[in-house]
Amino acid sequence: MKLYHTGFAVFVSLFFTQLAAAAPSADEQFLAARDALRAGDRSRLERLAPMLQGYELEAYVDYWRLLLDLKDVDSATVAAFLARHENTYVAEKLRIDWLRQQGKKQQWGAFDLEYPKLAQPEQDLVCYALQSRRAQGDASALDDALPLWLTLAEPPESCYPVLEALIVDKRVLADAVWARIRRQFEANKIAAAIYSMNYLPPSQTPDRKLAQTVAETPLPWLTRLSGDVAANRMTRELAVLAIQRIARNDPRMAAEQLNRIAPSLSAGEKGWAWSQIGWQGAQRHLPEAMEWYRQAGEAPLSDEAAQWKVRAALRAQDWGSVRSTIEKMPPALAAQPAWVYWLGRAYRAGGRLEEANALFMKIAGQPDFYGNLANDELGRPTMTPPKASPPSRDELLQVNANPGVQRALAFFRLNLRGEGVKEWNWALRTMSDRELLAASDIAQRAGMYDRAIAAADRTRHEHDYSLRYLAPYGEQVRPAARSQALDDAWVYGLMRQESRFITSAKSTVGASGLMQLMPATARWVANKIGLKDFQQSRVNDTETNLLLGTTYMRLVLDSLDNQPVLASAAYNAGPGRARRWRAERPLEGAVYAETIPFSETRDYVKKVMSNSVYYAALFDGRPQTIKSRLGVIGARTAGEAKGEELP
Repeated sequence: MKLYHTGFAVFVSLFFTQLAAAAPSADEQFLAARDALRAGDRSRLERLAPMLQGYELEAYVDYWRLLLDLKDVDSATVAAFLARHENTYVAEKLRIDWLRQQGKKQQWGAFDLEYPKLAQPEQDLVCYALQSRRAQGDASALDDALPLWLTLAEPPESCYPVLEALIVDKRVLADAVWARIRRQFEANKIAAAIYSMNYLPPSQTPDRKLAQTVAETPLPWLTRLSGDVAANRMTRELAVLAIQRIARNDPRMAAEQLNRIAPSLSAGEKGWAWSQIGWQGAQRHLPEAMEWYRQAGEAPLSDEAAQWKVRAALRAQDWGSVRSTIEKMPPALAAQPAWVYWLGRAYRAGGRLEEANALFMKIAGQPDFYGNLANDELGRPTMTPPKASPPSRDELLQVNANPGVQRALAFFRLNLRGEGVKEWNWALRTMSDRELLAASDIAQRAGMYDRAIAAADRTRHEHDYSLRYLAPYGEQVRPAARSQALDDAWVYGLMRQESRFITSAKSTVGASGLMQLMPATARWVANKIGLKDFQQSRVNDTETNLLLGTTYMRLVLDSLDNQPVLASAAYNAGPGRARRWRAERPLEGAVYAETIPFSETRDYVKKVMSNSVYYAALFDGRPQTIKSRLGVIGARTAGEAKGEELP
């Protein structure tokens, strides 16, 4: 063991020496080459390229040189680059760019040579591949394209020729066109929906101005609609689309309008409209939601409408509707852990214990919210798996020498995190568990905590949960948590979800630091605690961020019945919303989390609470139950909004 530590100390020393050793001039030249690419300055890029021969990111410079004039580059030059850099991320990037060029030019021979080598084809390239197959007379290409008709709400340009071929070949008729338009309205892709109206038969095609009126001012248009429209399909379809748009803002008004025009509609049209009102009502936790769904009858539900019907039934404790709705879901949707778990709960509520336990067994042990819940249902509290042996010196050296890892480390050294993350994730794709653990260890020692977690999260058989659930900055986090009497497992669970422990993290909406504080929240808390000379620039300082973040957690927790589920929702979406999402009667914490209307907050709360289970298991060394952490959420009360409102 002593020999291992001595050898590893040498490795660590070499590793950090390596990080600092690249000549500053080479780094500066690389950044200058990157600037030249962005400016389209070929002459400067060509002058810099020879100076970067042998540099660890030289392949990117070569890639940029090709990229500037890719439309004119011959296939032999591209093939030579790909051969030199095969199985690298930069080769994948060039291959994607090259394939797009060939697809646009319909050079299918060159396209077909490279397309099968793609690791992860993007949707536009999938459609170019379908175009290529059609050009070569492959009749099955349209069979493979047919599922895209309803799933691609806003298709890339390359998909339109394929979708339009379905129309020409009469694979898609008017019913399917209206179904596509409805799906696009559901997804709020209005411009795409109006374009899809061009595929309708002339007698059913509204002019663009009328379609925009229905989408933008649906209530005035609908209230002006008079007379029996039963014989006019275009008007009926536009009417139910107007109902859908009204429901997005006011489900009750939509229900009133639907009842008014219902005699003119077919059963299928009414069913879809009621399903849309039920979906929007369920998201708002309206008590009428289940009745609106019932009025939809046997109308097929979109995936989102079906999931929200289950959520409405959970809040109503209608286990029969939970069961029947999940059983009617498409197999791929029903197989998701959420619906496996809730179907198991519905079976248990109906006394079908053996079937319930069989479903819980499918997902028990999975390291996530539903795996934790299934563990509890089976009486198997959650514990971390046995810890894998640490990576050997040879394993560490081997992974550190991986060219993809080297490129990722170089990008991080240059503070080009976006490029570094892509290279790192590409390098992890084919790694064994032992290699992933070594990569995680390397990243953790380099202070790249998010990359350490990303690597440790991927292991399949050998695990190290102390890497998967890293707990850095302990000498600062734990005192900050103690000073606010907070559970440090919950604090770490929230931080892991917020920033992956990147002190410089900044979200697209402006939240900063380890605890991702919004500027207004940081100022409010600083003023609340009398933090003198506070400036926004201090938010990324670790101690300041932890002081403000943990103080805010305590204030939110105190204002929300000391309930971590509510407080987690409040931390992400605001205390006012967390309160409004309560029910008129107590809800189990898992149901509250499942029925949060915002998908981002719903996912966030589940992950924070599952994270806290694993941190508690690591910190306490004892099995944990997630239900004990989720608890029961008290009923909404009339006076709960009184008092100071937190940001």
